[in-house]
Amino acid sequence: MQAQREHLVTLYRDHRSWLHGWLSGRVGCRETAADLTQDTFIRLLQDRDLAALREPRAFLTTVARGLAANWFRRQSLERAYLDQLAALPEGVVPSLEDQALVREALQQIDAMLDGLPVAARQVFLLAQFEGLRYEAIAQRLHLSLSTVKRHMKRALVGCLAHAG
Repeated sequence: MQAQREHLVTLYRDHRSWLHGWLSGRVGCRETAADLTQDTFIRLLQDRDLAALREPRAFLTTVARGLAANWFRRQSLERAYLDQLAALPEGVVPSLEDQALVREALQQIDAMLDGLPVAARQVFLLAQFEGLRYEAIAQRLHLSLSTVKRHMKRALVGCLAHAG
């Protein structure tokens, strides 16, 4: 465990500044880049054999790219929600507490959907958010009805696994 810790300290010392600069260029905000840089190194605390890394910058880039993609997706989701709130009549706007609960729920749904294969995610979204029946989804996506059902089953199993 001590050796693993020493490898992490070395990686952090040697590559933190470079990674922060790389992320700053991607997200356009030094503070967000700093957060993502820290999150990248926190991910390395998970049982990884850091001594076996031959290309540390490539590995760090891969981890950071995934974290940045999640950040961009959350930002997009947040903007869409705020746009919807802005379109509501003044007397209908939910309380700040309710808004926070909705944002948290949206982030959980987003995380669950992110874990699904693309086709299962498409079927789920069309059924749940557009209210399409399986036959209409099959037509729109040019799939058989049995394939739509299989994708929906996979999506529902994924939802249950994420909730549990």
